[in-house]
Amino acid sequence: MQLEEYFEFRDQGEIRIRGTRVGIEIVLTEYLSGRTAEEIALNYPALSPEQIHASITYYLHNRPAVDRYLAHWRAFGTEARAAQETNLPEVVVRLRETARQRRARLVASTGNPA
Repeated sequence: MQLEEYFEFRDQGEIRIRGTRVGIEIVLTEYLSGRTAEEIALNYPALSPEQIHASITYYLHNRPAVDRYLAHWRAFGTEARAAQETNLPEVVVRLRETARQRRARLVASTGNPA
């Protein structure tokens, strides 16, 4: 099997691990954080060790292009989160305020900002 056959290269610029809904960035973020392939496999049981190793190998063989892909993916995620924060549903705003008030009461009663 050719290395590229482990992946689906989508029109939107996404790289998914073939047969899954998992993007290569999930595996590579874990790998670049210092996790081994075996540790990644424990966290993502839907992926085979072979798929994880293929993702890492693809990265190592195509590092400049995949680094650009990962940078784009991170920027897109940051922009998407910022857009979501500006248009939160009212229920989320209320839940956050309730949580903030509970934390403030906890700090006031214990002096510990746990």
